[in-house]
Amino acid sequence: MIARLKPARIEHVVDGVRLRAQLGAAYASEGEGARATVRKLLHGALFRGRMIAKERLDDGENGLAVARLLSAVADEVVAALFDLTTMHIFRNKRSESERFAIVAVGGYGRGELAPSSDLDLLFLRSGKPTPFTESVTEYVLYMLWDMGLKVGHASRNVDECLKLAREDHTIQTALLEARRVAGDAPLAEELQTRFRKDVAERDHAGFIAAKLKERDERHARIGASRYMVEPNIKEGKGGLRDLHTLFWMARHRYGFSRPRDYAEAGVFNEEERFVFRRALEFLWTVRCHLHFITGRAEERLTFDLQPELAKRLGYGARANNTEVERFMKRYFLIAKEVGALTRVLCARLEADNAKNEPRGLQRLLPAGRKRAAQVEDGFHVEGGRLNIDAATVLDAPSNVIRLFSIAEQRNLDVHPEALGAATRRVRRLSPAWRSDAAARAAFLEAATSRRHPGAVLRLMNEAGVLGKFVPEFGRIVAQMQFNMYHHYTVDEHTLQAIDAISEIEHGRHKDQHPLATEIFPKIINRRALYLAMLLHDTGKGDGDQQIEGERSARSACERLGLPPEEVDLVGWLVRHHLVMSDVAQKRDISDPRTIAQFAETVGNVERLRLLLVLTVADIRAVGPAVWNDWKGQLLRDLYRLAEATLHGGRSDEDSVRAHLAEIAAQAKTDLAAGFEGDRERLDEWIESLEDSYWFNHDAEALAWHAREVTAALQKPHVAARVRQTQGVTEVLVYTADRPGLFASLAAAISASGADIAGARVHTTRDGAAFDIFSIQTTDNRPFGARDRAALKNLGVRLARAALEDHPLPESVPTSRRSAVFAIEPWVRMDNSITPDATVIEASGRDRTGLLAELANVCVDADISIISAHIDTYGERAADVFYVEEKGGGQITQPRRISALRAKLEAVLRTGEPAAPADPAKAPLAVGRASTAR
Repeated sequence: MIARLKPARIEHVVDGVRLRAQLGAAYASEGEGARATVRKLLHGALFRGRMIAKERLDDGENGLAVARLLSAVADEVVAALFDLTTMHIFRNKRSESERFAIVAVGGYGRGELAPSSDLDLLFLRSGKPTPFTESVTEYVLYMLWDMGLKVGHASRNVDECLKLAREDHTIQTALLEARRVAGDAPLAEELQTRFRKDVAERDHAGFIAAKLKERDERHARIGASRYMVEPNIKEGKGGLRDLHTLFWMARHRYGFSRPRDYAEAGVFNEEERFVFRRALEFLWTVRCHLHFITGRAEERLTFDLQPELAKRLGYGARANNTEVERFMKRYFLIAKEVGALTRVLCARLEADNAKNEPRGLQRLLPAGRKRAAQVEDGFHVEGGRLNIDAATVLDAPSNVIRLFSIAEQRNLDVHPEALGAATRRVRRLSPAWRSDAAARAAFLEAATSRRHPGAVLRLMNEAGVLGKFVPEFGRIVAQMQFNMYHHYTVDEHTLQAIDAISEIEHGRHKDQHPLATEIFPKIINRRALYLAMLLHDTGKGDGDQQIEGERSARSACERLGLPPEEVDLVGWLVRHHLVMSDVAQKRDISDPRTIAQFAETVGNVERLRLLLVLTVADIRAVGPAVWNDWKGQLLRDLYRLAEATLHGGRSDEDSVRAHLAEIAAQAKTDLAAGFEGDRERLDEWIESLEDSYWFNHDAEALAWHAREVTAALQKPHVAARVRQTQGVTEVLVYTADRPGLFASLAAAISASGADIAGARVHTTRDGAAFDIFSIQTTDNRPFGARDRAALKNLGVRLARAALEDHPLPESVPTSRRSAVFAIEPWVRMDNSITPDATVIEASGRDRTGLLAELANVCVDADISIISAHIDTYGERAADVFYVEEKGGGQITQPRRISALRAKLEAVLRTGEPAAPADPAKAPLAVGRASTAR
C-alpha cells in the first residue's frame, strides 16, 4: 500500500468564504436571473472537490478519509446554498422568530459520503411550515437536483422528528447520526438533546434487537455467507453495513461517536480498535474506487471490477496466486474480522442488556442472566451458550479445541466471550499444540461428529482456530479462485461440502441423491470421508492441486495420529477426488477400457462408495444450480458399472467387455418384455444397435426411444421430453446419417437459444443416425419447460438441419463479467483412452455456437464424431469428442494430429472479447482465470 497522505484541509479544496462571496455577488448583480450562475458556481466547487478526492484516492489515500473529504465538500456547497437562499433570495419572507436549519442524517450525517451516494437532508423547522421554510426548501432541493445530485429529504419540526423516531427504528437510526450542516445551531442542538433523552435512552434493548433483526434479514436477502466471491461490499455479510450496525448499536447504547471511544470504554481492546479502523478504511477504499470506476453507486464487487480494483490498490501476483486473488483474499479476511468485532460488541451489549435466552449466535440480548450451569471443569453454560470460567482455562492448549468439542457434543452455541478468548489464545500457541493428544482427540471427535460437524468447524474457522490447528486448511482460508464456476471461497466451499455429506448421511436428500443415501450406511470408514473432504482442496494454489492436496492431507492426518492405513485412504481420496466426475462427464462409459481403468484405479467397493459421496458433496457445494440430476445420473451410471466390475473380481478389459455385453443383453430382454407397440419394428430396432447403446441410457429412456422410433413414419424424426428431475430436456433425432450431421444439429440447437448439456451419438447397423441431446436454458433449466412453442420450433429447425447444414448461430456479445477473464485455450488428443477412437479434449472461453464450430472442424477434416461430452465450468467450456477416421480407427498421423489441433485451437481463440471499459470507454484490467476445480 502507498503511504498515507497528509490530511486535506477543506479550505484548500473548497473555499467556503470565497464561494459565499461569489454567490452573493452573483445575486446582487443578476437578481432573480442569477440561478444559472449560482448553479455553475456550486457545481464547479462540487466538481473540484470530487476531482481532488479522486486524485487523493488514486495517490493512495484511504477511502475513509476520501469519504470524509467528500462529505466536507458537500457541507460547504449545501451551507453556501442555504446561506444564499436565507440571507439573500428569501430574506424578506423570514420572520424574526423563525428558526430553520439543514441537518445531515444517515451516512452523510456521520460525515462519510461515497462518490455516488445520496445526500440525506432534514430541513428542520422550529414550528409549522411557513412560506419562508417552504421557499428555501424548494429552492435548495431543485438546485441540488439540477446539479445532478441524488437527495433524500424530509421537512419536519423537532416534535415531529421525535414522534416518528419512536414509531420507526429506521428514522431513529437516521437521527442517531444527525449533524447540523447549516442554519440555526441551537435548533439542531435541541433536536439532538431531546432525541437522546426522549427516544434513545428509553429503549436501548428494543433498538439493538431491531438492528440485529434487520441485519439478519439483510444477510438472508443478500446472501447468508460472507464468503461469496462477488460480495456486496455495502449490504453483504461482513461489509460496511455490518460495521455501521455496530456503530449504531454502540452509539445508541453508549453514545460512542469515534473508534477510540470503544477502547476507552473497554468494549474493544487496542488491537480490536485498530482492526475496526482498518476494516473501515479498507472497505471505504474499495467502495470509493467502485463508485469512481463505474460512475454510479455500485456496491457489488463483481468479477469485471475485481482485477481493476486489485491493480489500483497495488496488489501483485505471488507464487500461484494472481493479483485479483490476493486482493479478494484480503477482502474476505477483513469481512471475517468484521464478524469477530460483531461478536465482541454483542457480548458487551448482552452483558448490559440481558433479557431473553438466545436461540443462536445471531440472536443476542438475552433477557435475564440465568445462573451459570457447570458442564465440565472450566466450562459452564451461560444464557444457553457455552462459556469459559476464565481466560486462564485456555492456558491448557487442549481446552481451546475442547471448547468447540464440548459445544458440539451438547448442541450448544459458543459464547462470544469464549470465542474471542480462543481467537486471542491461538495466536500465542506454538506448533507443538497441534500434536497434543487431548487436542487431537477432541478435534477428531468434533470434525467427524454424527450430529453437525460443519457447524462446529465453521465456528472454529470464524474464530481462527481451525486454520491454526490444521495449518494445511489455514492456507486456503479466505482463498478465492478467480473464475465463474466457484461461488464461494475455498474454505467456505469445503465447509459447505461437509454440510452436504452430513445431510446425505442423515437422509435429507433421498430424492436428489438416492444412490449416495442408499450406500452411506454401508461405508466402513466415515471418519476418512469427513477428513478427506476437509482436506480435499488444501493443494490449491500450490501446483497440481490433487498431488499437492494428497501431500498436505497425509501430513495433516499423520500429525492427527491416524493409523497408516487410514492416512493412505484419506490421501488416496484427496488425490482422486476429481476422478469420478471427470470419468462420468468426460468419458464414454460404454467403453470397456474406460470402466476397466476406472475400476482398477478405485480398487475396491469401499473406495467406490467413499468416492461417490465425496464427489456428490463436492459438486453440490460449488454453488447454487451447479448440481443437477443430469450429473447425478452420469455418476450413478458409472457407479453401477464399476460396482458390478469390482464385485465380479476381475477388472481386466476383456472381462469388463463380457460383463457389459451381459448388461446389454438384459436391457434388450427387459425392453422387449415391457413393450406394447409394433413387435416386428422393435426387433429390427434392437438388432440395429451396438451394445454400447444399451448402457448409455436408463430403462425409461430406452423405452421412450423404442416408442418414438417404432412409431416414426419417416426420417428425420424428432421428439422431445422435459425431464424436470434431471434438470434437462431430452431431444432425439432419428435420421439418415450424413457427413456434418452432428455439427448441423448442434448449430440448430444453439441458434434456438438452448445450451447443450450432453450428447449421445449412435449409428445403427443400417446406416441411420440416432442422436440424443440433453439441453437447457442459459440459467440451467429444462429448455422449453415453460415455453412449449420454443420446443416445437426447435423440433422444426432440427428436422430441417438433419437434411441440410444449418448455419452457425449469430455470435452473442460476451458479457462484461465473462470478458474480464483471460482464458488460455488448449486442445489435447489422446489415443490411449480407448482402442477404437481418438479422444479430443478442447477447452476455451464458452460462447454460443462453440460446439458446432468445433464439430465443423472435424467435418472439414473428414473425421466422424462417435461420441460427445459437453461441460462448462463457469466461463470455460470443456468439450470432449470421441472421433475416428472416415473408414474407422484412430487418427495416428502426426502431421494430421498437429493440423487438427491447430484448427481447433484457432476456433477456441476466435472472437476473444475486448476488456470491460469504464463509462469513459477506458479499458479496465483483466485477470487470468483460475483453472482450479
